[in-house]
Amino acid sequence: MLRVLAHLCDNGGMDTALALLAQGVEACVESRVWALSGTALVDALDTVHQAKQRLAAVELALVRQVDAVGVAAASGASSTGAWLADRFRVSVPAARALVTQATAVDAAPQPLREALAAGAVSVEQAKVIADAVAALPASLGPQIVTQAATSLIGSAAQFDPITLRRLGQRVLDTIAPQIAEEADRKALEREERRAYQNRYLSISAAGDGGSRLSGYLDAEDTAVVRAVLDPLTLPRQGEDRTAGQRRADALIEALNLALHTAELPEHGGDRPQVVITVAYDPLAQRLAAGQLDTGERLTPETVRRLACDAQILPAVLGGAGQPLDLGRQRRLVNSALRRALVIRDRGCAFPGCDRSARWCEGHHVIHWNRGGRTEPGNCVLLCRHHHRVIHQGGWQVYIDNTDALPTFIPPTWVDPLQRPRRNKYHRRQ
Repeated sequence: MLRVLAHLCDNGGMDTALALLAQGVEACVESRVWALSGTALVDALDTVHQAKQRLAAVELALVRQVDAVGVAAASGASSTGAWLADRFRVSVPAARALVTQATAVDAAPQPLREALAAGAVSVEQAKVIADAVAALPASLGPQIVTQAATSLIGSAAQFDPITLRRLGQRVLDTIAPQIAEEADRKALEREERRAYQNRYLSISAAGDGGSRLSGYLDAEDTAVVRAVLDPLTLPRQGEDRTAGQRRADALIEALNLALHTAELPEHGGDRPQVVITVAYDPLAQRLAAGQLDTGERLTPETVRRLACDAQILPAVLGGAGQPLDLGRQRRLVNSALRRALVIRDRGCAFPGCDRSARWCEGHHVIHWNRGGRTEPGNCVLLCRHHHRVIHQGGWQVYIDNTDALPTFIPPTWVDPLQRPRRNKYHRRQ
């Protein structure tokens, strides 16, 4: 059947050949596939798959010709991709990808076009091979390019497109090892320059109280980011954070560590800092909702948690909006007090936590707006996660009078008897 169709096409009878093809497909559609034996079923599937790949080669040739003769422009369409999307009711990206594939295959060496027409490679594999040979240095000459294409066509019988792409990146190692090293070096240099030029980081408000981060880094900077974040993304026992949440928390922990250093450059005459503006009711002795200097609003609970740390400067306003306190040191965990807490707690004091002191914040057991003092007897080191847990309520913490060590009382849903707990991890000998 296929040989008959090929003969008709070779003699200018594509219409007749496609009509016969449609009849054959119709017969297959109406056949009872459930009646086929296991072997016949697999054989039929193999035949259909190969025929589909060969038809894809015909489709790409037709698309390329439609693009070349300007059918889209004659129809008033803005591009061949837009014309295909409208005609066949497919998405514009899918239509554009089809045009790109047609162009790439048309420019590929003859062996690749023949392999696609014969069904020896899939359309996806053909695109990978075409991209690989197109990326080869122009100075190699057509003979080596053809050898590279032939080598990858042979590999297509064993490997999927992803693996084939990796082989394509190193195809010169097989066919021309004498020039592969220099070509690979130049290609890597181009790749590094392109990745470095394309680097960016975007932070945009999501409109729901949060922000979206997106960006692109080259390989070197990606390695730096992973080296910092990966050790902080290890799951803790019994936690339910997703991998994405752990990475987000790790990023903030790393940035908080940077804020605790004196290495960051000044910004507007001050060291980098987070400023929270919050109204304070002296009669009720409570905080209202706060506002960051970026304009985002925070709950009173979040304000209290952030105000525990020395690198957060609370700007407390009276009823008329006048500043009452701009981060007075007696309300904040200063460097001397922090050193004392590090010596005593050695890390996050929450039971079972292994976070070291460098990743911790100072927490007031009794908050300063409720009369709590900024001194070792009223402060404890907590990592960012457990600092949030304490401020959310349920868990309680106090400094034991007998040995001046932080002690935690779990909520009843954790321990109905609410037996006191301590962190034993940092005191292992």
